[in-house]
Amino acid sequence: MSDKKLQIGIIGTGNIARAHMFAYKTNKEAEVVALADIVPGRAEAFAKKWGIPNARCYPDHLSLLEAEKDLDAVSICTYNCAHKDCAVAAFEHGLNVLLEKPMSVTLEEAEAICKAEKKSGKILCVGFQPRFDANMQNIKRIVESGQLGKVYYIQTGGGRRRGIPGSTFIEKETGGIGALGDIGCYSLDMVLNAIGYPKPLTVSGYTSDFFGKNPKYYDEHARFSVDDFGAAFVRLEGGIILDFRISWAMHPDSPGDTILFGTEGALRIPATDCWNGSVGGPMKLYFDTKSGRKTKKRVPLRSNLKNGTLWGQKIGSFLDAVKNGTPSPIPSWQILINQAIIDGINRSAVLGQEVAVEIPEI
Repeated sequence: MSDKKLQIGIIGTGNIARAHMFAYKTNKEAEVVALADIVPGRAEAFAKKWGIPNARCYPDHLSLLEAEKDLDAVSICTYNCAHKDCAVAAFEHGLNVLLEKPMSVTLEEAEAICKAEKKSGKILCVGFQPRFDANMQNIKRIVESGQLGKVYYIQTGGGRRRGIPGSTFIEKETGGIGALGDIGCYSLDMVLNAIGYPKPLTVSGYTSDFFGKNPKYYDEHARFSVDDFGAAFVRLEGGIILDFRISWAMHPDSPGDTILFGTEGALRIPATDCWNGSVGGPMKLYFDTKSGRKTKKRVPLRSNLKNGTLWGQKIGSFLDAVKNGTPSPIPSWQILINQAIIDGINRSAVLGQEVAVEIPEI
């Protein structure tokens, strides 16, 4: 294992790149040496702001990838519709990839990314930093402990009462998908990761855009062309039912808590104003005694402060995998399934009927 710092490029220097840059700046294993952005001058301004004046700046991802022969990895922080092209090109140039969520817009794009990863022999890590949250990890531990028995039904989701973003998120040409991809992927990952990421079989989905297109609620309504709400009934392998909903805007404070129903117990995860997939409060475990009396166990929240920020843990784990040649901390096959459900919701909503889901072989 070399002591040389890993050489990193960042593709897309908009808002989300700031979180990546902060994590890289505080990590002793890596240095950012190259930046690319299609907006003239933005990469240069980013380099100046972050105190990396010697970083080489490029007008697009291909220019960076062609010129930079010594990079070890790239962070891809572009708008959703550019994820596939940038990630595939990076793998074709022999680089490891940290890709912002959602992985892509469609299942076909996600398949192309995963196949490029496999062919390259490099690793893909998709930006699901809530995986490193101690409370998210505790949910998975509770399920794997067997306390709930067989999980057979899950209701989950999240949302913001008033939280429609701006920028490239709200147009189909750049965002591709709205709330489903922005925060829906987090809510799906919270429960799917806990139960081992079973494959989806069918999806009956619904999407709407009542708030984003209404001038009463959103100033940029004229250019809004994605979903601001989505819901689905998903049948998973193993006889598990997933009842899901997500929103950027709604009248109630929350679409409801997440609850995992099991044959031996249940786990309630309080909802939160969903910005990053966090747990909204102490969780509760429910059990029945032989007499039918209900017992409750409070599961207090765990602190993540001793391990640094979630972003730092995500990027640190990615860099460790790159340096040590170990598997990705967030396996791409799991996020392919996540993307397949989002894709199924969209297809079902357009058709107005249930659709089958087939996970491609990678």
